[in-house]
Amino acid sequence: MWSSSRRLFLLSSLALAGCGFEPVYGTNGVASDLRGSILVDEPATRNEFTLVEHLERRLGRAAAPRYGLSVVLSVEEEGLAVTGSNNITRFNLLGKADFILRDIATGNPVYQDSVDTFTSYSASSQTVATGTAERDAQDRLMVALGDKITAKLLIRAEQL
Repeated sequence: MWSSSRRLFLLSSLALAGCGFEPVYGTNGVASDLRGSILVDEPATRNEFTLVEHLERRLGRAAAPRYGLSVVLSVEEEGLAVTGSNNITRFNLLGKADFILRDIATGNPVYQDSVDTFTSYSASSQTVATGTAERDAQDRLMVALGDKITAKLLIRAEQL
């Protein structure tokens, strides 16, 4: 017995196949040559380490790097919710990553762009809980920035 969701999935798959849709990491995908060929600059901070770790998970660890990736991060904290006693109970972390992809052989830039996003966390009266929430928000911010960088690189993969 076929449910309507299975039929919709089958029809969607056929429509995508008809328009030339192909997974980027597929056998002949545009990004198959990109996987494992980008060496991300060594991290110096905790946020950079989290970002590099996520980028390597998404793009593959560079075995035979053809490209180098430099990322400059900036993170700002902004108070959102203020109580009557002037205590901030909710924060936004605003993140921006400027990145440059360069050819390792020549050192010339191949592609450069920037991405930005934000995440939030709640503060409490407990210092440890607030610190843990802030670190978790920073980790989520680095993952989101890493996903956006990866998406932009995969979109440009055919031109590289």
